[in-house]
Amino acid sequence: MALAIDAAKRHALQTLLSMPAGLLHRLAGKPVAIDGNVLDAEMQLMLALGRLEGAAAEERPIPGGRRALLSSSRAVGGNLPIGAVTDRDIDGPAGPLRLRFYTPRGLTITSPALVYLHGGGWVYGDLDSHDAVCRFLAERAGIRVVAVDYRLAPEAPFPAAVRDVEAAYSFVTANATGLGIDQDRIAVGGDSAGGNLAAVLAQRATHGELGAPPVFQLLIYPATDVAVKRPSRRTFATGFFLTERFMDLCEASYVPAGADRTDPLLSPIYGDLTGLPPAYVVTAGFDPLRDEGDAYAEKLREAGVEVQHVREPGLIHSFANMVGVGRSGPEAMGRAAAALGLALSAPPSVPRQDRQHPVD
Repeated sequence: MALAIDAAKRHALQTLLSMPAGLLHRLAGKPVAIDGNVLDAEMQLMLALGRLEGAAAEERPIPGGRRALLSSSRAVGGNLPIGAVTDRDIDGPAGPLRLRFYTPRGLTITSPALVYLHGGGWVYGDLDSHDAVCRFLAERAGIRVVAVDYRLAPEAPFPAAVRDVEAAYSFVTANATGLGIDQDRIAVGGDSAGGNLAAVLAQRATHGELGAPPVFQLLIYPATDVAVKRPSRRTFATGFFLTERFMDLCEASYVPAGADRTDPLLSPIYGDLTGLPPAYVVTAGFDPLRDEGDAYAEKLREAGVEVQHVREPGLIHSFANMVGVGRSGPEAMGRAAAALGLALSAPPSVPRQDRQHPVD
């Protein structure tokens, strides 16, 4: 029943967002302009419809919030066609750890791969909530994608998620050939809290903690700093899907009391950024996490990392999930997928064995 309801919502949204641009703008109402950015009409309409859905996720008990976010993700993501999807359990730090493997249509040979880490504030989200994102990236970039079902807080607070994604990455790199993956072309990526974990993972692997480093980072509106609240957190505290209350709940659930919030495993912006692989960092104009994502891109650049930093000026947090409806979300994610595919289209100049750094 839930799937049928989500499909019905998606159909209604798709019908609405398929209207001519002029009509969409009239339906959306008076344009919203902040910091020189104008809110996209599709985003404005979806925000208005979302307010009719009832209590937001952060206003419900966590299990109910998880179900609500899964439902909304399915409604805007859909069930995009793909070659194959396979789940597999591996040995994780605290028991079985589930990975989901995506193979695009027509791919029968060894290919590059993206290890993808879902968003949701380290508290919400799972393989199903971000299934559409992974399908989209696999198909558009023409690569395999491996999604990780890492443990969530508050049941498993920091550093549980970090340890799980480390285990998943180590498994993929160690078993790449048997998985149909080119061991010299493995990228890491994620959105929001998943972008945080991907940035942490890139640092850990590059500086010798996990074997071979990745060759690329795909960071979608990443959370990079839980120690400092930059201006965009206040500017977009309410009204644009991701709220200050949601972020406070997630950080309180994930970060242990008394923890050093500048620990690079929590806030990668304070880590060693030298020598990291090239990165595509995308932020949204109407997102509380905008400023820290922008700051991380600049820090990477200052450290000598090759960075393509794209701000999608009219979009909101969670546009990565909106690949099944409208035009704005798919177009933005199409740009990200194109950058990913291009970065992984040729083997790196340095072979994998020479890219490994011994553990001190």
